[in-house]
Amino acid sequence: MTTSITDKEFALFQRFIFDAAGITLSESKKALVSSRLSKRLDERRLSSFADYFKVLSSGQDAQEVQVAIDLLTTNETYFFRESKHFELLREQAEQARGRSTPFKVWSAACSTGEETYSIAMVLAATLQYAPFEVLGSDISSRVLDRARTGHYPVSRATHIPRAYLQQFCLRGTQDQEGTILVDRPLRERVRFMLINLNTTLPRIGPFDVIFLRNVMIYFSADTKRQVAERALSVLKPGGYLLIGHAETLNELNVNAIAVAPSIYRKPG
Repeated sequence: MTTSITDKEFALFQRFIFDAAGITLSESKKALVSSRLSKRLDERRLSSFADYFKVLSSGQDAQEVQVAIDLLTTNETYFFRESKHFELLREQAEQARGRSTPFKVWSAACSTGEETYSIAMVLAATLQYAPFEVLGSDISSRVLDRARTGHYPVSRATHIPRAYLQQFCLRGTQDQEGTILVDRPLRERVRFMLINLNTTLPRIGPFDVIFLRNVMIYFSADTKRQVAERALSVLKPGGYLLIGHAETLNELNVNAIAVAPSIYRKPG
């Protein structure tokens, strides 16, 4: 049975996800919150969203807090989204060919991993046997578990260049028909980590390129600035920060130079 959420209860979860992840939920998300969390009320045999909020705020069930974060963070992505970013990545990798240190890229807010594997395909094809490292991170442990499998419906493969599809992906047969699997050698060159962009970053980087796309659109201006500053702190001087086309850093007063729409470079 679906329990309806009151305005007061919705306000509690607006505060919860803002404090946990810096995400601002508009009033239009009330139905989404109700539908996604109602299953947890059933699982926990709770009669109201207020009772569920008490569980989350008790400080005694960190696992349930992670479950709630997973349910409330929207994850939408696909392979090779925004092709100009991957053209820039390829150019930067070509310039780094022959150097002894690994070319490092961070796919922040990577969701189920399509962006992360897209980056790895470009680097593997461009750098070949030269060293590179790709880190994918997200606040949701659920999507990271899916990302690690590298297993996707074939409908997600529409934007993967044919050469990459043949080189880096296996097409499912029999009971796996209609799916693709990123091949093991490429999966082994990618690592995934649970990272909350709204808190102090773990020891990662420094990176040549950071993809921080389509996540800051959910943040307040102050949170955007803090997240951008954290990302820039682990970006190499001269490195590139890529954001979504609906986003901008122009009014945040951060140490980044606009190169093109959604593309910024750290001075140095």
